Amino acid sequence: MSQLPAATDILIIGAGPTGLALATALRTAGATPLLIDKQAAGANTSRAAVIHARTLEVLEPLGLVPALLAAGLKVPLFTVREGGRVLASVPFDHLATAFPFTLMCPQDVTEAILLDRLTALGGAVVRPAEAVAVWPGPKGVQVDVVRDGAKATVAARWLVGCDGMHSAARDAAGVPFEGATYPEDFILADVRMDWPLSREEVTLFFSPAGFIMVAPLPEDRFRIVATTETAPAQPDAAFVQAMMDARSLGAGACRITETVWSSRFRIHHRVAATPRAGRILLCGDAAHVHSPAGGQGMNTGIQDAVSLADPLLAAVRTGDEAPLDAWAAARHRVAEGVVSITDKMTRVAAVTSPAARHMRNVALTLVGHIPAAREAIARTLAELDNR
Repeated sequence: MSQLPAATDILIIGAGPTGLALATALRTAGATPLLIDKQAAGANTSRAAVIHARTLEVLEPLGLVPALLAAGLKVPLFTVREGGRVLASVPFDHLATAFPFTLMCPQDVTEAILLDRLTALGGAVVRPAEAVAVWPGPKGVQVDVVRDGAKATVAARWLVGCDGMHSAARDAAGVPFEGATYPEDFILADVRMDWPLSREEVTLFFSPAGFIMVAPLPEDRFRIVATTETAPAQPDAAFVQAMMDARSLGAGACRITETVWSSRFRIHHRVAATPRAGRILLCGDAAHVHSPAGGQGMNTGIQDAVSLADPLLAAVRTGDEAPLDAWAAARHRVAEGVVSITDKMTRVAAVTSPAARHMRNVALTLVGHIPAAREAIARTLAELDNR
């Protein structure tokens, strides 16, 4: 697409996994949305690396699952440990789904697969194209877009903001983004290392120094997630090794041989007051952001997007907006639930006082011996009830 159209039924801002999933779902249904992104190229870092069962369920009708399964690594077990002691093991292999596992797949790979599918359906991403002003109206939205140094105005009947935490669409709609910021830094690191535990296990370690999570990735890599009071912008192997020695299986239990990618983040837990304000709709990080605990973020965003396609098309084709109101209510409820759960997981994992740690570990050990409780945890992590 060499030029921006003057008008479109549906304009999507942001071509991350959420925007790509929405554009693919709309294309599958015969619509031709306009998808723009301010970046010159797609993400080339792994960032979100978990795809849960519910996300695979909603992507299956779009023809995306075979490529994702081929690219990812199936992990059927989630374990919580303190040092070498197992507090609870949560298997996914008995879940009532066609995908009874966590699929570990780096975000850049996921985005590439989504883009390939969108392209095969005749779609594309217009980039770099930045929405610099959004003007809502009762029957549509005017969007000023800068591309190749020139500004053009696109009239959209509907605008979908998939443009992240600092969403221009949400700001223009005047939707409050309610919540707070965690005081700690979060670090993400993709490493190669000698690791004694199974690559069929995602492990969350509790320790007095704070939690650390280790998850296997394709190509013999591992994803490490941890909180710390301060961290360098790009933690190196020595920094991550020290955290692993202090928080996982003990000094010398693992040896990091390479840091493939790393980053430091300050994480928020916030929910937009509503994902719909007139002709503006919000999906993904534009509607909710939260702790990376449980790997819920990208998954919830993709589910927002795919579930929006049918009600949005009903509004475009028939003028019936009632399904959009139902979608907005349902997705707001899901977002509040996800933010609440991930916040509780983060706070429980981060307790440091000996008494609180003991109570937490005893409670978790008891829960881990109850089959129904293990299945409930697995269903929550897999997002199977987020409908």
